[in-house]
Amino acid sequence: MIKGDEYRARIAKLKPNVYMGGQLVDRFDPRLIGGINIMAATYDFAFDPEFQGIGVATSHLTGEKINRFCHIHQNMEDLLLKQKMTRLYCQEVGGCIQRCMGIDALNGISIVSYEADQNYGTIYYKNFKKFMERVQKEDLALNCAQTDVKGNRPWRPHEQKDPDLYLRVVEKRADGIIVNGAKAHNSCSVYVDEIVVIPTRSMTPEEKDWAVAFALPADWEGITIINVAYYPPQRRQLHCPYENFGISHSITVFDHVFVPWERVFLCGETELAGKLALLFALYHRHSYTGCKAALSEILTGATALAAEYNGIDRAQHVRHTLADMIQVVDLIFAAGVASAVYSKKAPSGTCIPDSNFCNAGRMLAGESIYGEYEALAAISGGLTATLPAEADFYNEKTKPFLEKYIMRVPEIPAEYQHRAFRLFQDMMASAWGGHKLIDALHGGGSPVIEKVAIYRDHDWERSKNIVKKLGGIPYTGSTKTFERKIPWLS
Repeated sequence: MIKGDEYRARIAKLKPNVYMGGQLVDRFDPRLIGGINIMAATYDFAFDPEFQGIGVATSHLTGEKINRFCHIHQNMEDLLLKQKMTRLYCQEVGGCIQRCMGIDALNGISIVSYEADQNYGTIYYKNFKKFMERVQKEDLALNCAQTDVKGNRPWRPHEQKDPDLYLRVVEKRADGIIVNGAKAHNSCSVYVDEIVVIPTRSMTPEEKDWAVAFALPADWEGITIINVAYYPPQRRQLHCPYENFGISHSITVFDHVFVPWERVFLCGETELAGKLALLFALYHRHSYTGCKAALSEILTGATALAAEYNGIDRAQHVRHTLADMIQVVDLIFAAGVASAVYSKKAPSGTCIPDSNFCNAGRMLAGESIYGEYEALAAISGGLTATLPAEADFYNEKTKPFLEKYIMRVPEIPAEYQHRAFRLFQDMMASAWGGHKLIDALHGGGSPVIEKVAIYRDHDWERSKNIVKKLGGIPYTGSTKTFERKIPWLS
Protein backbone atom coordinates (compact mmCIF):
# COMPACT_ATOMS: atom_id res chain seq x y z
CA MET A 1 0.00 0.00 0.00
CA ILE A 2 1.17 3.50 -0.84
CA LYS A 3 0.07 7.02 0.05
CA GLY A 4 -1.21 9.81 -2.12
CA ASP A 5 2.12 11.55 -2.64
CA GLU A 6 3.71 8.29 -3.80
CA TYR A 7 0.86 7.88 -6.29
CA ARG A 8 1.43 11.44 -7.57
CA ALA A 9 5.16 10.78 -7.99
CA ARG A 10 4.43 7.69 -10.05
CA ILE A 11 1.91 9.44 -12.30
CA ALA A 12 4.48 12.19 -12.90
CA LYS A 13 6.73 9.60 -14.57
CA LEU A 14 4.19 8.71 -17.29
CA LYS A 15 5.15 9.74 -20.82
CA PRO A 16 3.08 12.56 -22.36
CA ASN A 17 0.22 11.27 -24.53
CA VAL A 18 -2.67 13.47 -23.34
CA TYR A 19 -4.29 16.10 -25.56
CA MET A 20 -6.61 18.85 -24.35
CA GLY A 21 -7.84 21.82 -26.35
CA GLY A 22 -5.72 20.81 -29.31
CA GLN A 23 -2.48 20.70 -27.34
CA LEU A 24 -0.28 17.98 -25.83
CA VAL A 25 -0.42 18.62 -22.09
CA ASP A 26 1.39 17.55 -18.97
CA ARG A 27 -0.47 15.23 -16.62
CA PHE A 28 -0.19 17.89 -13.93
CA ASP A 29 -1.91 20.50 -16.07
CA PRO A 30 -3.99 22.65 -13.65
CA ARG A 31 -7.21 21.36 -15.23
CA LEU A 32 -6.30 17.81 -14.22
CA ILE A 33 -5.27 18.44 -10.62
CA GLY A 34 -8.79 18.02 -9.23
CA GLY A 35 -9.04 14.47 -10.54
CA ILE A 36 -5.53 13.64 -9.36
CA ASN A 37 -6.48 14.93 -5.90
CA ILE A 38 -9.40 12.51 -5.76
CA MET A 39 -7.29 9.54 -6.79
CA ALA A 40 -4.62 10.51 -4.26
CA ALA A 41 -7.29 10.71 -1.58
CA THR A 42 -8.22 7.06 -2.17
CA TYR A 43 -4.68 6.16 -1.11
CA ASP A 44 -4.59 8.42 1.95
CA PHE A 45 -8.06 7.41 3.17
CA ALA A 46 -6.83 3.81 3.53
CA PHE A 47 -4.38 5.02 6.22
CA ASP A 48 -6.83 7.38 7.94
CA PRO A 49 -7.89 5.97 11.34
CA GLU A 50 -11.19 7.87 11.04
CA PHE A 51 -12.26 5.30 8.43
CA GLN A 52 -11.34 2.41 10.78
CA GLY A 53 -9.49 0.45 8.12
CA ILE A 54 -12.49 0.10 5.83
CA GLY A 55 -10.25 0.75 2.82
CA VAL A 56 -7.92 -2.16 3.65
CA ALA A 57 -8.49 -5.78 2.59
CA THR A 58 -6.57 -9.04 2.77
CA SER A 59 -5.44 -10.39 -0.60
CA HIS A 60 -6.79 -13.86 -1.43
CA LEU A 61 -3.68 -14.33 -3.59
CA THR A 62 -0.89 -13.41 -1.18
CA GLY A 63 -2.48 -12.99 2.26
CA GLU A 64 -1.01 -9.47 2.41
CA LYS A 65 -2.87 -6.32 3.48
CA ILE A 66 -3.86 -4.33 0.37
CA ASN A 67 -5.89 -1.30 -0.62
CA ARG A 68 -9.51 -2.40 -1.05
CA PHE A 69 -9.50 -0.80 -4.51
CA CYS A 70 -7.11 -3.64 -5.50
CA HIS A 71 -9.23 -6.46 -4.08
CA ILE A 72 -11.21 -9.28 -5.70
CA HIS A 73 -14.38 -9.78 -3.64
CA GLN A 74 -14.40 -13.17 -1.92
CA ASN A 75 -17.59 -12.99 0.10
CA MET A 76 -20.62 -10.95 1.10
CA GLU A 77 -18.60 -8.93 3.62
CA ASP A 78 -16.19 -7.79 0.90
CA LEU A 79 -19.09 -6.45 -1.16
CA LEU A 80 -20.64 -4.69 1.84
CA LEU A 81 -17.34 -3.09 2.85
CA LYS A 82 -16.64 -1.95 -0.72
CA GLN A 83 -20.07 -0.33 -0.90
CA LYS A 84 -19.66 1.36 2.49
CA MET A 85 -16.15 2.54 1.58
CA THR A 86 -17.38 3.98 -1.71
CA ARG A 87 -20.17 5.93 -0.03
CA LEU A 88 -17.94 7.36 2.70
CA TYR A 89 -15.15 8.32 0.31
CA CYS A 90 -17.58 9.95 -2.15
CA GLN A 91 -19.01 12.04 0.67
CA GLU A 92 -15.51 13.29 1.43
CA VAL A 93 -14.82 14.48 -2.14
CA GLY A 94 -18.34 15.61 -3.02
CA GLY A 95 -18.90 13.10 -5.83
CA CYS A 96 -17.37 10.33 -7.92
CA ILE A 97 -14.34 8.63 -6.36
CA GLN A 98 -13.31 7.34 -9.83
CA ARG A 99 -11.05 4.50 -8.75
CA CYS A 100 -13.81 1.88 -8.56
CA MET A 101 -14.02 1.39 -12.35
CA GLY A 102 -10.75 -0.49 -12.68
CA ILE A 103 -11.37 -2.94 -9.90
CA ASP A 104 -14.97 -3.50 -11.00
CA ALA A 105 -13.58 -4.59 -14.37
CA LEU A 106 -10.98 -6.86 -12.80
CA ASN A 107 -13.61 -8.61 -10.68
CA GLY A 108 -15.45 -9.44 -13.89
CA ILE A 109 -12.25 -10.59 -15.60
CA SER A 110 -11.45 -12.87 -12.65
CA ILE A 111 -14.64 -14.82 -13.42
CA VAL A 112 -14.53 -14.87 -17.21
CA SER A 113 -10.79 -15.61 -17.60
CA TYR A 114 -11.17 -18.57 -15.24
CA GLU A 115 -14.12 -19.85 -17.22
CA ALA A 116 -12.18 -19.49 -20.49
CA ASP A 117 -9.31 -21.52 -19.09
CA GLN A 118 -11.67 -24.25 -17.88
CA ASN A 119 -13.50 -24.43 -21.20
CA TYR A 120 -10.69 -23.92 -23.71
CA GLY A 121 -7.39 -24.61 -21.97
CA THR A 122 -6.24 -20.99 -22.34
CA ILE A 123 -3.93 -19.26 -19.84
CA TYR A 124 -5.95 -16.07 -19.38
CA TYR A 125 -6.59 -16.71 -15.69
CA LYS A 126 -2.89 -17.33 -15.15
CA ASN A 127 -2.23 -13.98 -16.87
CA PHE A 128 -4.88 -12.36 -14.71
CA LYS A 129 -3.48 -13.67 -11.42
CA LYS A 130 0.02 -12.52 -12.31
CA PHE A 131 -1.32 -9.09 -13.22
CA MET A 132 -3.39 -8.89 -10.02
CA GLU A 133 -0.39 -9.71 -7.86
CA ARG A 134 1.41 -6.74 -9.39
CA VAL A 135 -1.67 -4.51 -9.02
CA GLN A 136 -1.86 -5.38 -5.33
CA LYS A 137 1.87 -5.22 -4.62
CA GLU A 138 2.33 -1.82 -6.28
CA ASP A 139 -1.13 -0.48 -5.31
CA LEU A 140 -1.86 0.51 -8.91
CA ALA A 141 -4.57 2.92 -9.98
CA LEU A 142 -6.73 1.43 -12.74
CA ASN A 143 -9.30 2.61 -15.24
CA CYS A 144 -11.81 0.57 -17.25
CA ALA A 145 -12.10 1.25 -20.98
CA GLN A 146 -15.32 -0.44 -22.00
CA THR A 147 -17.57 1.77 -24.13
CA ASP A 148 -16.75 1.65 -27.83
CA VAL A 149 -17.65 4.61 -30.04
CA LYS A 150 -20.10 2.19 -31.76
CA GLY A 151 -20.58 4.00 -35.09
CA ASN A 152 -24.05 3.44 -36.55
CA ARG A 153 -25.93 2.13 -33.52
CA PRO A 154 -28.24 -0.40 -35.27
CA TRP A 155 -25.24 -2.16 -36.85
CA ARG A 156 -23.27 -4.81 -35.03
CA PRO A 157 -19.44 -4.57 -34.84
CA HIS A 158 -18.87 -6.72 -37.94
CA GLU A 159 -21.49 -4.72 -39.90
CA GLN A 160 -19.83 -1.31 -39.49
CA LYS A 161 -18.37 0.30 -42.61
CA ASP A 162 -15.29 1.08 -40.50
CA PRO A 163 -14.52 -2.02 -38.39
CA ASP A 164 -12.43 0.06 -35.96
CA LEU A 165 -15.58 1.70 -34.54
CA TYR A 166 -15.50 -1.20 -32.08
CA LEU A 167 -12.00 -1.90 -30.75
CA ARG A 168 -10.68 -5.07 -32.39
CA VAL A 169 -7.71 -7.35 -32.94
CA VAL A 170 -6.15 -6.64 -36.34
CA GLU A 171 -3.23 -9.07 -36.07
CA LYS A 172 -2.12 -12.01 -33.94
CA ARG A 173 1.61 -12.65 -33.50
CA ALA A 174 3.70 -15.13 -31.59
CA ASP A 175 4.45 -12.54 -28.92
CA GLY A 176 1.08 -10.80 -28.73
CA ILE A 177 -1.75 -9.08 -30.58
CA ILE A 178 -2.21 -5.76 -32.39
CA VAL A 179 -5.41 -3.84 -31.61
CA ASN A 180 -7.06 -0.86 -33.24
CA GLY A 181 -9.99 1.28 -32.14
CA ALA A 182 -11.07 3.73 -29.47
CA LYS A 183 -12.92 3.75 -26.17
CA ALA A 184 -15.24 6.62 -25.23
CA HIS A 185 -16.46 8.16 -21.95
CA ASN A 186 -13.19 6.89 -20.51
CA SER A 187 -13.11 8.43 -17.04
CA CYS A 188 -9.81 9.07 -15.21
CA SER A 189 -7.68 7.52 -17.98
CA VAL A 190 -5.29 10.48 -17.73
CA TYR A 191 -4.09 9.80 -14.20
CA VAL A 192 -4.08 6.02 -13.77
CA ASP A 193 -1.23 3.55 -14.00
CA GLU A 194 -3.04 1.00 -16.17
CA ILE A 195 -5.96 1.00 -18.59
CA VAL A 196 -8.07 -2.18 -18.47
CA VAL A 197 -9.87 -2.83 -21.78
CA ILE A 198 -12.97 -5.04 -21.97
CA PRO A 199 -15.77 -5.64 -24.53
CA THR A 200 -18.77 -3.33 -24.56
CA ARG A 201 -21.41 -5.88 -25.61
CA SER A 202 -22.19 -9.48 -26.53
CA MET A 203 -20.53 -10.83 -29.67
CA THR A 204 -21.69 -13.23 -32.38
CA PRO A 205 -19.49 -16.09 -33.69
CA GLU A 206 -18.29 -13.92 -36.60
CA GLU A 207 -17.07 -11.23 -34.19
CA LYS A 208 -14.04 -12.98 -32.69
CA ASP A 209 -11.78 -10.01 -33.48
CA TRP A 210 -13.87 -7.75 -31.23
CA ALA A 211 -14.02 -10.18 -28.27
CA VAL A 212 -10.87 -8.99 -26.55
CA ALA A 213 -9.78 -7.92 -23.06
CA PHE A 214 -6.36 -6.78 -21.86
CA ALA A 215 -4.48 -4.26 -19.69
CA LEU A 216 -1.76 -1.78 -20.67
CA PRO A 217 0.07 1.12 -19.02
CA ALA A 218 -1.70 4.43 -19.64
CA ASP A 219 1.32 5.80 -21.56
CA TRP A 220 1.89 2.70 -23.73
CA GLU A 221 3.13 3.19 -27.28
CA GLY A 222 0.24 3.91 -29.64
CA ILE A 223 -2.25 5.06 -26.98
CA THR A 224 -3.47 8.65 -27.39
CA ILE A 225 -5.78 10.18 -24.76
CA ILE A 226 -8.00 13.02 -26.02
CA ASN A 227 -9.32 14.45 -22.80
CA VAL A 228 -11.86 16.88 -21.35
CA ALA A 229 -11.74 17.92 -17.68
CA TYR A 230 -14.39 19.30 -15.35
CA TYR A 231 -13.97 20.88 -11.94
CA PRO A 232 -15.76 23.41 -9.71
CA PRO A 233 -14.99 27.10 -10.27
CA GLN A 234 -11.80 28.06 -8.46
CA ARG A 235 -11.99 30.50 -5.55
CA ARG A 236 -9.72 33.45 -4.77
CA GLN A 237 -10.85 34.15 -1.23
CA LEU A 238 -13.64 31.80 -0.19
CA HIS A 239 -11.63 28.57 -0.34
CA CYS A 240 -13.29 25.27 0.54
CA PRO A 241 -12.58 21.53 0.15
CA TYR A 242 -15.11 21.18 -2.71
CA GLU A 243 -13.03 23.28 -5.11
CA ASN A 244 -10.08 20.88 -4.85
CA PHE A 245 -11.71 18.04 -6.76
CA GLY A 246 -12.57 17.28 -10.38
CA ILE A 247 -12.84 14.58 -13.03
CA SER A 248 -11.63 13.80 -16.55
CA HIS A 249 -13.17 11.88 -19.43
CA SER A 250 -11.48 10.90 -22.68
CA ILE A 251 -11.70 9.24 -26.01
CA THR A 252 -8.79 6.84 -25.67
CA VAL A 253 -7.38 5.89 -29.05
CA PHE A 254 -5.51 2.63 -29.65
CA ASP A 255 -3.65 3.13 -32.94
CA HIS A 256 -2.26 -0.29 -33.94
CA VAL A 257 -1.21 -0.98 -30.36
CA PHE A 258 0.84 -4.06 -29.49
CA VAL A 259 -0.41 -6.08 -26.49
CA PRO A 260 1.90 -8.85 -25.16
CA TRP A 261 0.12 -12.18 -24.66
CA GLU A 262 0.80 -12.10 -20.92
CA ARG A 263 -1.41 -9.01 -20.71
CA VAL A 264 -4.34 -10.57 -22.61
CA PHE A 265 -7.37 -11.88 -20.65
CA LEU A 266 -9.72 -12.75 -23.52
CA CYS A 267 -9.15 -13.04 -27.27
CA GLY A 268 -11.76 -14.47 -29.59
CA GLU A 269 -14.03 -16.27 -27.10
CA THR A 270 -17.18 -14.54 -28.34
CA GLU A 271 -19.63 -16.24 -25.96
CA LEU A 272 -17.68 -14.82 -22.99
CA ALA A 273 -17.40 -11.25 -24.30
CA GLY A 274 -20.97 -10.36 -23.42
CA LYS A 275 -20.67 -12.03 -20.04
CA LEU A 276 -17.64 -9.92 -19.21
CA ALA A 277 -19.42 -6.75 -20.36
CA LEU A 278 -22.41 -7.57 -18.16
CA LEU A 279 -20.28 -8.52 -15.16
CA PHE A 280 -18.42 -5.22 -15.25
CA ALA A 281 -21.74 -3.38 -15.47
CA LEU A 282 -23.06 -5.41 -12.53
CA TYR A 283 -20.06 -4.73 -10.31
CA HIS A 284 -20.04 -1.07 -11.31
CA ARG A 285 -23.73 -0.67 -10.53
CA HIS A 286 -23.07 -2.20 -7.14
CA SER A 287 -20.42 0.48 -6.63
CA TYR A 288 -23.04 3.02 -7.67
CA THR A 289 -25.29 1.99 -4.79
CA GLY A 290 -22.53 3.44 -2.63
CA CYS A 291 -21.51 6.50 -4.64
CA LYS A 292 -25.03 7.52 -5.75
CA ALA A 293 -26.25 7.18 -2.19
CA ALA A 294 -23.47 9.61 -1.30
CA LEU A 295 -24.32 12.06 -4.11
CA SER A 296 -28.03 11.93 -3.29
CA GLU A 297 -27.28 12.55 0.38
CA ILE A 298 -25.11 15.54 -0.53
CA LEU A 299 -27.96 16.99 -2.59
CA THR A 300 -30.40 16.23 0.23
CA GLY A 301 -28.12 17.89 2.79
CA ALA A 302 -27.69 20.92 0.52
CA THR A 303 -31.46 21.20 0.18
CA ALA A 304 -31.91 20.98 3.96
CA LEU A 305 -29.21 23.63 4.46
CA ALA A 306 -30.83 25.90 1.87
CA ALA A 307 -34.14 25.57 3.69
CA GLU A 308 -32.49 26.39 7.03
CA TYR A 309 -30.61 29.39 5.65
CA ASN A 310 -33.77 30.68 3.95
CA GLY A 311 -35.73 30.25 7.18
CA ILE A 312 -38.23 27.78 5.70
CA ASP A 313 -36.98 24.55 7.24
CA ARG A 314 -40.15 24.18 9.32
CA ALA A 315 -42.50 24.45 6.35
CA GLN A 316 -44.49 21.25 5.89
CA HIS A 317 -43.92 21.00 2.13
CA VAL A 318 -40.17 21.37 2.64
CA ARG A 319 -40.09 18.59 5.21
CA HIS A 320 -42.10 16.33 2.89
CA THR A 321 -39.63 17.03 0.08
CA LEU A 322 -36.67 16.23 2.32
CA ALA A 323 -38.35 13.03 3.54
CA ASP A 324 -38.83 11.93 -0.07
CA MET A 325 -35.19 12.69 -0.83
CA ILE A 326 -33.71 10.81 2.10
CA GLN A 327 -35.99 7.86 1.31
CA VAL A 328 -34.28 7.62 -2.09
CA VAL A 329 -30.84 7.77 -0.43
CA ASP A 330 -31.71 4.90 1.88
CA LEU A 331 -33.34 2.77 -0.82
CA ILE A 332 -30.35 3.14 -3.17
CA PHE A 333 -27.99 2.01 -0.42
CA ALA A 334 -30.38 -0.72 0.73
CA ALA A 335 -30.45 -2.16 -2.80
CA GLY A 336 -26.67 -2.50 -2.68
CA VAL A 337 -26.82 -4.16 0.73
CA ALA A 338 -29.47 -6.60 -0.50
CA SER A 339 -27.42 -7.40 -3.62
CA ALA A 340 -24.48 -8.30 -1.37
CA VAL A 341 -26.62 -10.40 0.98
CA TYR A 342 -28.01 -12.36 -1.99
CA SER A 343 -24.64 -12.65 -3.72
CA LYS A 344 -23.28 -15.91 -5.15
CA LYS A 345 -19.81 -17.35 -5.60
CA ALA A 346 -18.49 -17.97 -9.10
CA PRO A 347 -16.33 -21.07 -9.78
CA SER A 348 -13.29 -18.76 -9.68
CA GLY A 349 -14.14 -17.91 -6.05
CA THR A 350 -15.19 -14.34 -6.86
CA CYS A 351 -18.40 -13.18 -5.19
CA ILE A 352 -21.09 -11.82 -7.58
CA PRO A 353 -23.74 -9.38 -6.29
CA ASP A 354 -27.40 -9.99 -7.13
CA SER A 355 -28.25 -8.49 -10.51
CA ASN A 356 -31.82 -7.33 -9.89
CA PHE A 357 -31.08 -5.55 -6.63
CA CYS A 358 -28.04 -3.80 -8.17
CA ASN A 359 -29.96 -2.66 -11.20
CA ALA A 360 -32.97 -1.57 -9.14
CA GLY A 361 -30.74 0.63 -6.98
CA ARG A 362 -28.93 2.16 -9.94
CA MET A 363 -32.19 2.75 -11.84
CA LEU A 364 -33.72 4.51 -8.83
CA ALA A 365 -30.62 6.71 -8.55
CA GLY A 366 -30.73 7.69 -12.23
CA GLU A 367 -34.46 8.38 -12.29
CA SER A 368 -34.36 10.43 -9.07
CA ILE A 369 -31.33 12.62 -9.74
CA TYR A 370 -33.11 15.39 -11.65
CA GLY A 371 -35.78 15.57 -8.97
CA GLU A 372 -33.04 16.07 -6.39
CA TYR A 373 -31.50 18.91 -8.38
CA GLU A 374 -34.97 20.40 -8.87
CA ALA A 375 -35.62 20.31 -5.12
CA LEU A 376 -32.33 22.06 -4.38
CA ALA A 377 -33.00 24.66 -7.09
CA ALA A 378 -36.55 25.30 -5.85
CA ILE A 379 -35.65 25.64 -2.17
CA SER A 380 -32.36 27.53 -2.58
CA GLY A 381 -34.06 29.99 -4.95
CA GLY A 382 -32.92 32.16 -7.84
CA LEU A 383 -29.84 33.46 -6.01
CA THR A 384 -28.09 30.20 -6.92
CA ALA A 385 -28.08 31.36 -10.55
CA THR A 386 -27.68 35.11 -10.04
CA LEU A 387 -25.20 35.29 -7.15
CA PRO A 388 -22.66 38.06 -7.89
CA ALA A 389 -19.05 37.09 -8.49
CA GLU A 390 -16.88 36.23 -5.52
CA ALA A 391 -14.68 39.29 -6.10
CA ASP A 392 -17.67 41.58 -5.59
CA PHE A 393 -17.96 40.33 -2.02
CA TYR A 394 -14.40 41.60 -1.39
CA ASN A 395 -14.51 44.88 -3.30
CA GLU A 396 -14.26 47.88 -0.97
CA LYS A 397 -17.33 49.54 -2.50
CA THR A 398 -19.65 46.55 -3.00
CA LYS A 399 -18.72 44.33 -0.04
CA PRO A 400 -20.88 46.19 2.55
CA PHE A 401 -23.89 46.07 0.23
CA LEU A 402 -23.60 42.36 -0.49
CA GLU A 403 -23.01 41.39 3.13
CA LYS A 404 -26.08 43.43 4.09
CA TYR A 405 -28.40 42.14 1.39
CA ILE A 406 -27.44 38.48 1.36
CA MET A 407 -28.70 38.18 4.92
CA ARG A 408 -31.69 35.94 5.61
CA VAL A 409 -31.85 34.31 9.04
CA PRO A 410 -30.27 36.95 11.32
CA GLU A 411 -28.41 34.41 13.46
CA ILE A 412 -26.48 33.02 10.47
CA PRO A 413 -23.43 35.16 9.55
CA ALA A 414 -23.26 36.67 6.08
CA GLU A 415 -20.10 34.70 5.26
CA TYR A 416 -21.82 31.39 5.97
CA GLN A 417 -24.74 32.35 3.76
CA HIS A 418 -22.34 33.41 1.03
CA ARG A 419 -20.44 30.12 1.33
CA ALA A 420 -23.64 28.06 1.15
CA PHE A 421 -25.03 29.78 -1.93
CA ARG A 422 -21.64 29.79 -3.62
CA LEU A 423 -21.56 26.01 -3.15
CA PHE A 424 -25.11 25.62 -4.47
CA GLN A 425 -24.06 27.67 -7.52
CA ASP A 426 -21.02 25.47 -8.09
CA MET A 427 -23.21 22.36 -7.82
CA MET A 428 -25.86 23.52 -10.29
CA ALA A 429 -25.06 26.72 -12.21
CA SER A 430 -21.56 26.04 -13.52
CA ALA A 431 -19.91 23.92 -16.20
CA TRP A 432 -19.06 21.46 -13.44
CA GLY A 433 -22.70 21.32 -12.32
CA GLY A 434 -23.99 20.86 -15.86
CA HIS A 435 -21.55 18.01 -16.40
CA LYS A 436 -22.68 16.33 -13.19
CA LEU A 437 -26.31 16.43 -14.33
CA ILE A 438 -25.49 14.23 -17.32
CA ASP A 439 -22.87 12.16 -15.55
CA ALA A 440 -25.24 11.27 -12.71
CA LEU A 441 -27.90 10.11 -15.17
CA HIS A 442 -25.77 8.05 -17.56
CA GLY A 443 -22.76 6.91 -15.50
CA GLY A 444 -22.86 3.15 -15.03
CA GLY A 445 -25.76 2.89 -17.49
CA SER A 446 -28.80 5.09 -18.05
CA PRO A 447 -32.07 4.07 -16.32
CA VAL A 448 -33.49 2.41 -19.45
CA ILE A 449 -30.52 -0.01 -19.48
CA GLU A 450 -31.21 -0.96 -15.88
CA LYS A 451 -34.87 -1.57 -16.77
CA VAL A 452 -33.80 -3.90 -19.56
CA ALA A 453 -31.54 -5.77 -17.12
CA ILE A 454 -34.22 -5.98 -14.43
CA TYR A 455 -36.75 -7.40 -16.87
CA ARG A 456 -34.18 -9.78 -18.35
CA ASP A 457 -32.96 -11.19 -15.03
CA HIS A 458 -36.23 -11.49 -13.10
CA ASP A 459 -37.81 -14.94 -12.76
CA TRP A 460 -41.18 -14.13 -14.31
CA GLU A 461 -42.40 -17.73 -14.24
CA ARG A 462 -41.93 -17.82 -10.47
CA SER A 463 -43.93 -14.58 -10.06
CA LYS A 464 -46.74 -15.91 -12.26
CA ASN A 465 -46.68 -19.22 -10.40
CA ILE A 466 -47.35 -17.40 -7.12
CA VAL A 467 -50.50 -15.92 -8.64
CA LYS A 468 -51.50 -19.21 -10.32
CA LYS A 469 -51.21 -20.92 -6.96
CA LEU A 470 -53.40 -18.31 -5.30
CA GLY A 471 -55.95 -18.65 -8.11
CA GLY A 472 -56.00 -22.44 -8.12
CA ILE A 473 -54.39 -22.66 -11.57
CA PRO A 474 -52.02 -25.57 -12.25
CA TYR A 475 -48.35 -24.64 -12.57
CA THR A 476 -44.91 -26.23 -12.79
CA GLY A 477 -41.92 -25.14 -10.77
CA SER A 478 -41.57 -23.73 -7.27
CA THR A 479 -42.87 -20.61 -5.57
CA LYS A 480 -40.92 -21.13 -2.37
CA THR A 481 -37.44 -20.14 -3.46
CA PHE A 482 -35.92 -16.69 -3.77
CA GLU A 483 -32.98 -17.94 -5.80
CA ARG A 484 -32.53 -16.06 -9.09
CA LYS A 485 -31.53 -18.12 -12.12
CA ILE A 486 -29.74 -15.76 -14.47
CA PRO A 487 -28.82 -17.47 -17.77
CA TRP A 488 -25.76 -15.37 -18.55
CA LEU A 489 -24.28 -16.16 -15.11
CA SER A 490 -24.85 -19.90 -15.46
